[in-house]
Amino acid sequence: SQMSVSEMSCSESTSSCQSLEHGSVPEILIGLLYNATTGRLSAEVIKGSHFKNLAANRPPNTYVKLTLLNSMGQEMSKCKTSIRRGQPNPVYKETFVFQVALFQLSDVTLILSVYNKRSMKRKEMIGWVSLGLNSSGEEELNHWTEMKESKGQQVCRWHALLES
Repeated sequence: SQMSVSEMSCSESTSSCQSLEHGSVPEILIGLLYNATTGRLSAEVIKGSHFKNLAANRPPNTYVKLTLLNSMGQEMSKCKTSIRRGQPNPVYKETFVFQVALFQLSDVTLILSVYNKRSMKRKEMIGWVSLGLNSSGEEELNHWTEMKESKGQQVCRWHALLES
């Protein structure tokens, strides 16, 4: 299928380039793709950089939680990546698909939260970023807008994580 080819080429081409804009700020590389015909929003969590373990000097065990909210801020859907152990620059390459009708696309918010899993019960948030209706910043809003205009091509961007 065409979709998987463009997804793959995007990940392959972007995974080699590190972002230098933000120095050592934790960042996440996200690929967004929307198919208006099927009403599918694909969010690929490609990789992270500069993830730190705040409590210890060893690299963190991290995962990314994705939450889709409607215009009222109510949760429509959520999912999370598997855990990457002991990696400050983890590669996830996991794609999550959300059903979002075209008319809803401007009214939803996608939140990505990165957590360090410390033990069975304990986790701490490394940072978060949101895209869509309530984007956390200009870069995030631009990424969402570009995705809407890219007619089924995946758009990949680095985003600096905000502290909780």
